[in-house]
Amino acid sequence: MRELLAAGRRRAREVWVAEGVDPSPLLEEIAFLAHERRVPLRHVPRARLEAAARTEAPQGVLAHAEALPDVDLDELCRPGPDGGAPFLLVFDGVTDPHNLGALLRSGVAAGATGAILPRHRAAHVTPGVAKAAAGAIEHIAMAVVAGVPSALRSLAGHGVWTVGLDPGAPSSLFELTLADQAVALVLGAEGSGLSKLTRQRCEVLVAVPMRGAVASLNVAAAGAVACFEVARRRS
Repeated sequence: MRELLAAGRRRAREVWVAEGVDPSPLLEEIAFLAHERRVPLRHVPRARLEAAARTEAPQGVLAHAEALPDVDLDELCRPGPDGGAPFLLVFDGVTDPHNLGALLRSGVAAGATGAILPRHRAAHVTPGVAKAAAGAIEHIAMAVVAGVPSALRSLAGHGVWTVGLDPGAPSSLFELTLADQAVALVLGAEGSGLSKLTRQRCEVLVAVPMRGAVASLNVAAAGAVACFEVARRRS
């Protein structure tokens, strides 16, 4: 909620606050930002707010806002306003909303500039994803594509390195010297990982080195490690 108002990427029509909700510094900041953005703030019965919310535990605050804007894939491949090379996340069949939200949060924290999601057989940005992302969806451009393999071909055509995260890859993530260039991290589905065609279309495959007794990480944890390794290389 705070990030939606602070980022200002999409118009909020109205903010609801549940009657009787305990005051807090965050609630005060939301009210201040709503006033700055000229967004009406209304106090409504908690039951009404919870009935309107499309997520569990809305925490007493709800915004009615425009949908997140979709951007064109070509737009994600352009340098940022500061001239920096694109750093993209590509989701190949990630279906768990909590994983998608966590990955978007990690990506934004690490400086990712865009995200690419397939139209079918994958999680999209829902209220549950937005909650898990803790406001990150307001700070990253997103494109929805018909298929990941064709999107990877387009990215390569724009000079973006496509790097698949695969636990069976022979190369280490920590040896990814091209991470300071235009790069897209490709993250596979829970359990099955990258699809066969996606794996074939990736220009580079890397694995997170595992040194302990655990054989692998889930996609949210592995993706977070990969995002911050790219960030380290680019710093």
